[in-house]
Amino acid sequence: MPRSVNAVASRRRRKKIMNLAKGYYGSRSKVYTIAKNTVEKGLQYAYRDRKTKKREFRALWIQRINAGARQHGISYSQLMGKLAGKEIGLNRKVLADLAMNHPEAFKAVIDAVK
Repeated sequence: MPRSVNAVASRRRRKKIMNLAKGYYGSRSKVYTIAKNTVEKGLQYAYRDRKTKKREFRALWIQRINAGARQHGISYSQLMGKLAGKEIGLNRKVLADLAMNHPEAFKAVIDAVK
């Protein structure tokens, strides 16, 4: 009895990897085994960095809020404590946007908690 191989599924699986490897340099986009390793590593980085991205943006927002708050004579931690005390429900993303793009609105927020 001849050996049965599922060539359709094998080709589809390899083609999926090669499509993901498009745009890579040299044999990373041409040779299946190398492309497979590169794509797998790239997907690992993508998974990891989806979490890292959230961390980095939160840190950026905190820096922007702190810089904006210190221009008005209050530190970041004092501002956040007073916002929580007054039950003003603005998150860091919104506060950072106000501090950067709408300084008069940010000043109004600071005046509301002082």
